[in-house]
Amino acid sequence: MNAPLPLPALDAIRAHEDEMVALRRQIHGNPELAFEEHATADLVAERLQRWGFEVHRGLGKTGVVGTLRAGSSDRRIGLRADMDALPIAETSGKPWASKVFGKMHACGHDGHTAMLLSAARHFAATRNFDGILHLVFQPAEEGLGGARQMLEDGFLELFPCDAMFGMHNMPGKPAGKFVAVPGYAMASADTCIVKVRGVGGHGAIPHKAVDAIVAASSIVMALQTIVSRNVDPLHTAIVSVGAFHSGEAPNVLPQEAELRLTVRAFRPEVRDLLEQRIGEIARTQAAVYGATAEVDYIRRYPVLNNHPEPTEFCKQVIRDWLGGEALVADAEPVGGSEDFAFFLEKVPGCYVFIGNGEGTEGGCMVHNAGYDFNDRVLSTGASYWVKLAEAWLR
Repeated sequence: MNAPLPLPALDAIRAHEDEMVALRRQIHGNPELAFEEHATADLVAERLQRWGFEVHRGLGKTGVVGTLRAGSSDRRIGLRADMDALPIAETSGKPWASKVFGKMHACGHDGHTAMLLSAARHFAATRNFDGILHLVFQPAEEGLGGARQMLEDGFLELFPCDAMFGMHNMPGKPAGKFVAVPGYAMASADTCIVKVRGVGGHGAIPHKAVDAIVAASSIVMALQTIVSRNVDPLHTAIVSVGAFHSGEAPNVLPQEAELRLTVRAFRPEVRDLLEQRIGEIARTQAAVYGATAEVDYIRRYPVLNNHPEPTEFCKQVIRDWLGGEALVADAEPVGGSEDFAFFLEKVPGCYVFIGNGEGTEGGCMVHNAGYDFNDRVLSTGASYWVKLAEAWLR
């Protein structure tokens, strides 16, 4: 079988592709979880310093920011890659698979880091832009909000940006093709813990108890009406009960039950509505059965809102470089969430996806033990960063 043809990339980026693929695989084999990315941050900082970037460390605990200036303009742009891995035992069988059992780069952050480093090397060598370039290597995207931590640590005060841009690989889309959705492009992601308290008792004497399981079960069913009866049918929302914990023995009615929910929305006002209705339903349903419900609603990642002008700018950069066919037509919002949304709450910008491949070539879904970033995409993604930054800081 013939090898796949190379994907589009700048010749200068392609010239050091082998080195960047090796670097990507090195990161892949040595995954680090959220806020533990010490070795990865060391590698990133060393490369940036070698290439002449000003390097700042410690924002968001393990974050790294590399700054490069060229020309006389004071225009400023931020490009972001994430660095953390997931607590998953890898089964890909690749020679560069994780050396750390129970941890792996199952979302492609190793590839994201390598793409931005590849672009960084090119920026340092050419300096074909006029302004200030901030390359942001962020920790803890996977659930712990590293972007928010960097902002709380003063990222924008230290590194003001006129706009910020991010990119993620997308399995199931053609390798090297781009997805750019204007407006609300990724869902918010919240967690809700509902603790139901009744009165424990003997399973044979239920009238002497208040059954927490029955009350919690009623809450589960009633929650299903929120999306169908409270949310505008034209707006998307998700309320899923992912865990139901209660009891040990078949003849004992437990005193407590706990529900764990994931809650997602594509509009901030729908997010507010979901939080309100979950609390109302949990408490009133519990009361019907003589129980009580304590609701702990935890706001995690906000809706990711791609700003119109920066999004169109990204799409035009891709059209000018590769033609309109490089953009996936009729792209739709994604139900997953992304903490780059915290940056986009503060500054204009856009978050795009790059296809990781279909079928056996990069098509395995992220957060899967068999996933691996498609190295064929690396130079294309790095070239996109170069084209974007040079156009923005022209």
